[in-house]
Amino acid sequence: MSILTRRSFLFATMATMAGPAFAGPSPTPIRIALDWTPNTNHVGLFVAKALGYYEAAGLDVKILPYADTSSGTLIGNGIADFGVTGSLGLFTQRAAGVDLEAVYGVVQKETGRLVFRADRKTIRTPADLDGLTYGGFGSDWEKTLIATIIRHGGGKGDFRMVTLGTSAYQALDNGSVDFTLEVSTWEGVEAELEGPELRGFAYADYGVPDEQTTLIASSQRFLKAYPKLAAAFVQATQRGYAYAAAHPDKAADMLIAANAASLTNGKLVHASMHMLADEHFLRAPGVPIGHLDPGKASAMGSFLFRSGILRDGEGTALRTQPDFSTYFTNAYLANGL
Repeated sequence: MSILTRRSFLFATMATMAGPAFAGPSPTPIRIALDWTPNTNHVGLFVAKALGYYEAAGLDVKILPYADTSSGTLIGNGIADFGVTGSLGLFTQRAAGVDLEAVYGVVQKETGRLVFRADRKTIRTPADLDGLTYGGFGSDWEKTLIATIIRHGGGKGDFRMVTLGTSAYQALDNGSVDFTLEVSTWEGVEAELEGPELRGFAYADYGVPDEQTTLIASSQRFLKAYPKLAAAFVQATQRGYAYAAAHPDKAADMLIAANAASLTNGKLVHASMHMLADEHFLRAPGVPIGHLDPGKASAMGSFLFRSGILRDGEGTALRTQPDFSTYFTNAYLANGL
C-alpha cells in the first residue's frame, strides 16, 4: 500500500470537467474514491459507515474500489463526488486545470520521511547522502524534495536515482539502494514491527514545508451545486475520524472487518492506528478535526511553485503563483467536533 504524496503525484493526470455524480432520492448516493488500497488513512470513512453516521445523515456512501486512475481524475470527471488524495496530487492537478478543492484534512502534519538502514553508520546528516543511490518513482517531486533536504543538511544535493516504484523498500532491505522515502505511519510502523531497523530525516527539519499529506477533496462544481449535501458528508466523516482518534483499537477492528481480504496483518493495522491517534496526526489541538491549515497550504504551494513542480494543462511551469486559498475550504466542517 502507499499513502505517500509522491504516489498521488505520479497518478495525477489532466481530467476533463463534467457534471457532478449526485443523483437519486433519499438516502442520497455519494461516491468517494480512494488514493490506494484501504489503509489506516481511510479509517474514518469505514468507521462512519460501520457506526451508521452516514445513514443518519441521509447518505448512502459507496467507497469505490481502488484503481490506477487517480481520485482527482475521478472527481474531475464526475465519476466520484469526493476522493482521498495526497496534497501533492491536489496541487499539481488543480494547477493543471482539474476542478478540485480540498474539504477535509485527514492528517494534520507530514507523514513522509527519508529513510536508510540503521546500520549505515556513515550516514549521519543529509550531506552524507551526496553521491549515494536513491530508489523510488523517479519523479521531479522526489528530485526536488531530496535535493532540498541534502542541501539544507550541508551537502550539494547530488545523488543517483533509480526508478523502482514500490520495490524500493525491498531494494533498501537488500542493499541495492542506499535510501528511499517512507510513510512513517504505515511503512515506518511495519519496519518497527518486522524490520529492517531504519533511521531517517524528517522533511521539515531540512527546508521542506510541513504539510497535511493526505486530504479529502471534491469538485468546486459539486460543492457549489450541493452545499448541504457536502456538509452532511464532511461532518459525518468528521465523526468517523473523531471516533477513530478516540478509540484507535475499535476503529482498527472496523477497518479490518470491512477489508478482511486485503488487511491481513492486524498487528500492523492496530499499531498504525495508535501512531495516528497517539501522535496527533488525526487531530490537531485547538481546531476541529479535519481542519485544513491555510498557512501550511500556502507554504507548500509556494514551495512547489518556486520549484517548478506546478504545471498547466500543457505541461508548462506556471509563471504566476496561484491563489492557494482557493485550493482549500473549511466551510463544510462542524466546529464542535
